[in-house]
Formats: sequence, structure tokens, C-alpha cells
Amino acid sequence: MSTVENIRKEAEKWLNNNFDSETQKEVNHLLENDEKELVESFYKSLEFGTGGMRGIMGVGTNRMNIYTIGMATQGLANYLRKNFNTLPEIKVAIAYDSRNNSRLFAESTAKIFSANNIKAYLFEDLRPTPELSFTIRHLNCQAGIVITASHNPKEYNGYKVYWEDGGQIIAPHDKNIINEINNIQDISEVKFNANEALIETLGEELDNIYVEKLKGLSLSPESIEKHNNLKIVYSSIHGTGVKLVPQALKAYGFRNITTIKEQEVSDGNFPTVISPNPEEATALKMALDKAIEIDADIVMATDPDADRVGIAVKNQHNKLVLLNGNQTAAILIYYLLKRHDELKKITGKEYIVKTIVTSDILVKIANHYKVEHFNVLTGFKYIADIINQNENKKTFIGGGEESYGYLAGEFVRDKDAVMSCALIAEAAAWAKDQGKSLFDILTEVYLNFGFFHENLVSIVRKGKEGAEEIQNILAGYRDNPPKTISGIAVQTIKDYQKQESLDTTSGSVSAIELPKSNVLQFILEDESIITVRPSGTEPKIKYYFSVNSKLNNKDEFDIVTESLNKKIEDIKADLNL
Repeated sequence: MSTVENIRKEAEKWLNNNFDSETQKEVNHLLENDEKELVESFYKSLEFGTGGMRGIMGVGTNRMNIYTIGMATQGLANYLRKNFNTLPEIKVAIAYDSRNNSRLFAESTAKIFSANNIKAYLFEDLRPTPELSFTIRHLNCQAGIVITASHNPKEYNGYKVYWEDGGQIIAPHDKNIINEINNIQDISEVKFNANEALIETLGEELDNIYVEKLKGLSLSPESIEKHNNLKIVYSSIHGTGVKLVPQALKAYGFRNITTIKEQEVSDGNFPTVISPNPEEATALKMALDKAIEIDADIVMATDPDADRVGIAVKNQHNKLVLLNGNQTAAILIYYLLKRHDELKKITGKEYIVKTIVTSDILVKIANHYKVEHFNVLTGFKYIADIINQNENKKTFIGGGEESYGYLAGEFVRDKDAVMSCALIAEAAAWAKDQGKSLFDILTEVYLNFGFFHENLVSIVRKGKEGAEEIQNILAGYRDNPPKTISGIAVQTIKDYQKQESLDTTSGSVSAIELPKSNVLQFILEDESIITVRPSGTEPKIKYYFSVNSKLNNKDEFDIVTESLNKKIEDIKADLNL
């Protein structure tokens, strides 16, 4: 029997009365008219990646719909009931973003939990992902769900699973939940009939408690008081940030906040942008235009679930420029550590966390302030895990990843753009108190710790064939690793799948004390780093580049930038990118 014949048989299982009539109609259409889409929709089941389950919306086992979400929720419910069988009541919290079908998926999730005798707290309207993380801990829940596909294109939605610590699931829970889902043989095993008495609505009372906790992170209230008229332009890009970012900024004391009204509209089609991703310049265009119009000091834009934030500031030429995630992380960590040091809050038990693809400038900043640092795999759940491991023993000051996600404090266990907006604005007020801008602070960091420059190339390879091509590319690098890149010798090869680090000069191999992950890292003799990994949430293979040089004085900023850009371009050319 051919693969297509197997796929057709799988699709035909969706033509019974366990599925609604619209779903059956669409499956019939695929069976009769669109074999390619039929294959893409049914050739596999959606898998849990770095953040749970994420995919294109539509009918089929490989699509986001109430049935694939139903199987996942039933599997999670079964696992919760086994894992917490001694508790008198099992509780979960559920939030969702502005994407198409997010409310439907969230309600379906709540109904299934309640049908399994699990109490479900469901937010009344869209809310940021970090607030869900906070709520799990605040209400002593055993798990949480966010319906979101973060910054993915509009055709996507997702299902992020959180554990009782407020962080996304990690081993062994991720594999155990997958096993429970795989044990479900038929959609008839999913309990869709809700027990409404076990569904409770959450509203602004949680917002106010969360924002009050954010205020407790403030390190420079006196600077904000002096510069509360700092001109801030903010856009929620049609997402959940509209609910809480302006509220948090006002709670901190900022009074001059301009929002982009057209992008305050909750719309899963994201009509004013090509992609709702603050990593992309086009997503911030309307905010940048407004900032130029009113001569703003800083621009902020958050993704649909408000866990990532893109920032723009005025450079040394008084021109608004977008910061990349590493630059924003460098400014934020420098600000947090410097202020902790000035306020004599560093006792020797503090630490920061970053991911392996995030700039090593954060390590140099931490070393300067004698603060411990941890390197973890890509995915904020690993940062949360370090916080959990050190709870009540050490103090987490802050952390971040190059993909525009940052965190401070310990009451949220995921990247938090609401918190980041407030603290970055505070850093800007603190800088202004010294007659400086945030760009001046970034330059100061480069002067003190080295000019680190990063770049990212993402290559999209969609569908089944694309996934296979990505795996083949990585296998090629693994089987035949380059000896030189752009004429510079490869000194170290880190294979996180094998959990081995190879010194190419001596041939010695050392262990990598991190979980297995399909990531390769090439470290060159001049300390340049090239990292290759498949995305855990999108059909992409990602290449991360980090190069560095010395910045002797601020007047050399443009020259050094140009030199490091050329270095990265030479590396890309050598890798045929």
C-alpha cells in the first residue's frame, strides 16, 4: 500500500459523526480535489516542539483544529490526573491571543478539561502569554495553556503547554504527555461535553495583580519621575499587548505614550503587516513613521502574544534605528546588573541566563559584575528550568534570548514583553538622567566589553519535503564539517545532538552538559561563532552568526559596524547562503 493510500485511509476516518459536518465536507473536498493538500494535512500528526504544538489551521491530523487540540487536551488531562491524583482538585489556567480561532480553541480546551473533572480558569478576553505564566503560579494551578502561534504568519495557531512552575513543559513531562496523546486511538475518547461549573472566568483583577508585581522590579523610579514625559511610541501589532503594555508603562510612571490606533484592533489577519513579527522591520513601520512624526525617544512593538518586543532608538546620528535582540538584551542586562551593583543588591548569589545562540557579550557583562551566568539550549523553557533549579538558593536577575525575548525577576517563568517594555523604558529614563540615550548605553557596553555583532539567516523549507531537506542539510554538516570558514580555521565543533565538543587542533572531545538538541556550532580561531539549527516552531533552518572586534572610541562605531558586517557576509558566501 502506497503512502498516499495510507493517507487517504487516515483522512477517511474523519468522515464519521465524531466530526462536525463542515470538517467532513472539507475532508471530502481534499479527497476528491486536492491530493497535495490532503497529503500535507494528514501525512503525520502535529508534534510537540520547543513550545508545544504549532501548525497551520485547517482539517487533518497535521493541522490545528478542535480535534487535534482535543486529542492533545485529553492526553494532557489524562496525564494530569495520573500525576496529581492525590490532590483534591486539579486546576489549569487558559489564555489566548488575537489569532483566528484562538477563542474557539481556548473554549474547547476549557470544556475538555472540565469534562475530565479538572477546574479550568479561562480568561475573559485575549491576554499576554507572560500573564498566563504568572497566573499559573498565582492560582496554584498544575498546568496552563496558551492558544497562540506567537509571531508566526496568520495561517498558524498553536497550543503552548505550561507546568505548575509557570514554565513551558520540559522532560520528562513533555514526553509523558506525548505518550498519553499517542495512547488515544480515536477521537471518540476525547470528552467534549463540558461541566460548566468547573469553568471560571478570569478578568482584570489578575491584570492588576500582575502589573503590581511588575512595579516591584523598578530600579530607578526617581529617574522616571524626572523624565516621565519620555516620548514612547508603542504598537501591539493587533495582539494582546494592547491589554497591558500601556497599563504597565503608566504604572511605572510614564505619561507620554503614543499608541498606533490602527494596530490596536484585535485581528488575526494582521491586516496592517506582512507578518506580526517584531524581528522584522516591516512590522514596525507604522510605529516608526509615527515616531518620526512626533520625534519620539523610543519605539516598542510586541508580537501577538506579547512575549517578544522589538525596539527602535535614536542612534549617534539622531536617526531611529531598530535594535536586534542581542543588542536589546545587552542593554537590558547591563542596566539590570549595573543598577543592582549601584544599589548594593549584588551579594554573590545572583545569576543571569542566556541561550547558546545569544551573544556572549552577556557573559562578559556578568563576569564584570561578578554575577554567575548559565548557557542553555534555545527555548525559554530552559531558562525557566534554571530558575526552578535555583529557587530559594540563588537570585535570578535577568535573562534573554536573541529572538527578542527577555525576563527579569522570578514571578513569571517565560519571556515577558510587558515587563521588558517597562524596564527598557525605565533604562531609557535612567540614561536620560545621565544626559545619554539608550544608543549611548549600547555604545558604552561595546566600549567596555567588546563590539559583538550578530546576524541571522532563516531559510524556509515548507511541508514534508522541506522537513527532510532541513534534516539532510544538518546531516551534511555533521558528516563533513568544514575545516575552515571564510579562510579562518574552525577551532571547536559543538554537536549538541551528540552532546560532544570537539577541539579540532588536539582532537580531544569533552561532554556538553545539556539535553540533546539538533544543533551544530562552529567556533573559529578568531572567536566568531556560526550556529545551525532547525526551528522548533516553523519550517525553517536557522543560521546564527556572531563576530566581534574592539571598539576603541565611539567615533569608530560606523567603521567597526561595516567591518563586522563584511565579515559576516564573507562567512555567508563561504557557506553558500
